[in-house]
Amino acid sequence: MRRRDFIRGAVGSAAAFPFAAHAQPSTAPVIGFLNSASPDLYADRIRAFRRGLSETGYVEGRNVAIEYRWAENKFDRLLDLASELVRRNVNVIVTGYNLAAAQAAKAATTTIPIVFASGADPVTTGLVASLNQPGGNITGVTLLATELVPKQVEVLHELVPAATTITVLLNPTNKDPFESMARDAQAAAEKIGVQLIVLHASTDAEIAAAFVAIRQQKAGALFITPDSFLSSRNEVLATLALRDAVPTIGSFRGYAAAGGLMSYGGSVAEQGRQVGIYAGRILNGERPGNLPVLQINKIELAINLRTAKALGLTVPLPLLGRADEMIE
Repeated sequence: MRRRDFIRGAVGSAAAFPFAAHAQPSTAPVIGFLNSASPDLYADRIRAFRRGLSETGYVEGRNVAIEYRWAENKFDRLLDLASELVRRNVNVIVTGYNLAAAQAAKAATTTIPIVFASGADPVTTGLVASLNQPGGNITGVTLLATELVPKQVEVLHELVPAATTITVLLNPTNKDPFESMARDAQAAAEKIGVQLIVLHASTDAEIAAAFVAIRQQKAGALFITPDSFLSSRNEVLATLALRDAVPTIGSFRGYAAAGGLMSYGGSVAEQGRQVGIYAGRILNGERPGNLPVLQINKIELAINLRTAKALGLTVPLPLLGRADEMIE
């Protein structure tokens, strides 16, 4: 049941993403969509992106074409895929939903407009000169993702205060946010007086190995950091956590919806919608460097009560009171 309204992208099939380019009028603009992951994870975000695009008058399959490039979690392919879109001479490149895709697009072109969706700080990571005046050919929409790491550790501890050891799972191939998230998680753990164990996973085998380490360390809880690969394994992570009776928190609602215990993070649906609006505005003639980087401040807390019951956990009333959604 819901405690407050939240934005939900309707889930569609991955096969619905690529509309045939030849169905467009010959003069229709083309958007290149670059993503580090795979389409099955991003159905709701793509629909949110299309919704935002339609608010500016563009409908895929009618008066705009979208060419999708998916790296399938092979980060070293991103630059080649971005270069493909540059050679295709698309009108706008949209990158979602991580820093690596945006960096690849920026490296591939200084002329084609770029709209990024990211959870990392775009100034400190070098994407833009400033939030208000990004300059050049790039702008975008950022979530409070990496900045929320300390709060996510605190919320997890609030749910399981008896846990003296918390593990944090990071993807080391997602290089720029990786070190800062590890530092922030460590600082948060020290603040609340628990031990932090950092685990790495960038493959399915490494996820399995991480849960072996969690069992061996007898860790009391697990925090899954914001990352496109880890998000693509929501169901796997939720299943393993339930099997091993490990309370977990993920960074986006999709984790709780997939059976994870809890998620706390920014609204990726609203981020996708705003990226679509920006792409449409650029197609209508606005310059990306003049469009300020938007920051999505809407934070969603989702708690899966079925999973809590299966784990034998009683969710504290203050946490229930703050929840945007309780999945039963």
